[in-house]
Amino acid sequence: MRAVIYEREGPASEVLRVTEIPRPEPGPGEVRVRVSFSAVNPTDWKSRSGATARRIDQFQVPHHDGSGVIDAVGEGVDEGRIGQRVWLWMAAAGRPWGTAAQWSVVPEWQAVPLPDRCSLELGASLGVPALTAHRCLFADGDLEGRTVLVAGGAGAVGHFAIELARHRGARVVATVSTPEKADLARRAGADLVVNYREEGALERIRAFTDTVDRVVEVNLAANLTMDLGLASPETVVSVYAIDTPDPVLPVRACMAANVTLRFVLLYGVPPAELHRGVLEVGRALEAGALTELPVHRFPLDQCAAAQDAVQAGAVGKVLLEIG
Repeated sequence: MRAVIYEREGPASEVLRVTEIPRPEPGPGEVRVRVSFSAVNPTDWKSRSGATARRIDQFQVPHHDGSGVIDAVGEGVDEGRIGQRVWLWMAAAGRPWGTAAQWSVVPEWQAVPLPDRCSLELGASLGVPALTAHRCLFADGDLEGRTVLVAGGAGAVGHFAIELARHRGARVVATVSTPEKADLARRAGADLVVNYREEGALERIRAFTDTVDRVVEVNLAANLTMDLGLASPETVVSVYAIDTPDPVLPVRACMAANVTLRFVLLYGVPPAELHRGVLEVGRALEAGALTELPVHRFPLDQCAAAQDAVQAGAVGKVLLEIG
């Protein structure tokens, strides 16, 4: 099969290559998926570059998320799943068979049924972003009648955080940096969208709500002052990304706010909680609560360009179209 692989870490153009490798066969409890779309997330280019290095056994097919159709099952898996449209998540976590290939093999619970009404593009876009958003929002209880602040409301995690929070009965404030991103956050359903670069951003939010119950935080170093300004003793700030130097934590201010800081990385989330997230994202999908971001399509042999686009901050979702 045709696949993108890398055998060492480094720049995308130097280490990623398209080659022929044997098609994997599913083992016990596994399914094989003929991949239609492979999604690129920041975690993918960070692993490949060595920024978050992981062990490579011979080679690694990159990308955690994707969508396609099950075409073979291993021992112990219901053969009725053959032909099922699915979305894939964390395919490359501790395994060589990421989604940047014609086929991928995963444990069957990591191939989740995709409702007929949902496009394969939407299915490929879920995975890491939707499950991260779910963990940030619901690890500390439900949100019915509560208020959520989503920092970076136009990113993939932010997009699904807005939609999942609204689906579960929360009001949502989103912060963004450009008019284009503001439009995306509004379309996702945010009740209030604020450009954090504009003067008076915090005051605009305070005119809408005195405090927020949950913060889905993409940049703690830049946003902690705003987060604390909206915090109450019930507030949980869930941090899922770090692209800047570690912040100096104002411990006294955090104590005064009685704020709770939660840090989220899917690789370490307990399996039972991951399973809950998969089920609840699936229910939201069935209910029509989750929608696509703008899609940037690349062919398989332009995987390096696709990863570079994500690293450069492409607005929307970058997908490899496997064909």
